[in-house]
Amino acid sequence: MLKEAISYSIDECASVRIVQVTDPHLFADPEAQLLGVNTAHSLDAVLNTIKAVDYPAHLMLATGDISQDYSNESYHNFVKAIAPLNVPCHYLPGNHDDPRIMHLHMQGPSVFGDRRILAGNWQIIMLDSTVRGKPGGHMAEAELELIEAAIADQPDKHTLLVMHHNPVLVGCKWLDQHCMDNGSEFIDAVSTYPQVKGLLWGHVHQSLDQVHQGEQGPMRLMATPSTCIQFKPKSPYFALDAQQPGYRLLELKADGSILTNVYRVPGNKFSPDHESSGY
Repeated sequence: MLKEAISYSIDECASVRIVQVTDPHLFADPEAQLLGVNTAHSLDAVLNTIKAVDYPAHLMLATGDISQDYSNESYHNFVKAIAPLNVPCHYLPGNHDDPRIMHLHMQGPSVFGDRRILAGNWQIIMLDSTVRGKPGGHMAEAELELIEAAIADQPDKHTLLVMHHNPVLVGCKWLDQHCMDNGSEFIDAVSTYPQVKGLLWGHVHQSLDQVHQGEQGPMRLMATPSTCIQFKPKSPYFALDAQQPGYRLLELKADGSILTNVYRVPGNKFSPDHESSGY
């Protein structure tokens, strides 16, 4: 049975403005580091950059790998960190999250784990691409059924599909081993819906913005940098990039088009351990 969506009272002629953060990899200990980067500090730097830009976002999407150590406190730390932005946050799990712990502890008056969001002329569907105990992803039949039911419920709204794992390869041989293993089939399936205008994910710790020409028209494919370490693009082996932590802003326009850009923390404060061979 299709659960009721969270609705925002945005005029159908107006744009829906979103900020996406992803892959913060937080610890219980706010001084802990991941490959030389303090992930709590880098998340704070991203959030401060968002605040300084003063983008009038209607909502935030947090697309997984909130935690690195599966601790209750890592989720509490995230909720506490985003509170000053005063923007409703919708989240989904990544492969480093424990969904059960996540749903118990990602709690706050404006923090939501609901699967559907209705805003303006758009429906946003939050999907679970995780596979328990594995770094790679898979889009289960139940998620496809959710998409079908949600679009049938709101056939006149444009649709943005949000997930953690990349359904397309990014050109990093080591990283593409951990993609969504049925990504091609997933894209073929959702391409049959004219309502689906974009796919948005995290996981790859780098930026990607492509257009897929589906049978019902173009679909935007978007990956977003992590708020902590960055993976070096097009690398056949594990390698970290010197680029700074980042985030994505999106404007979902009433006509179904998407305006979007990736932004990064200014300067060069966060420097990972480039000698690392994995994590």
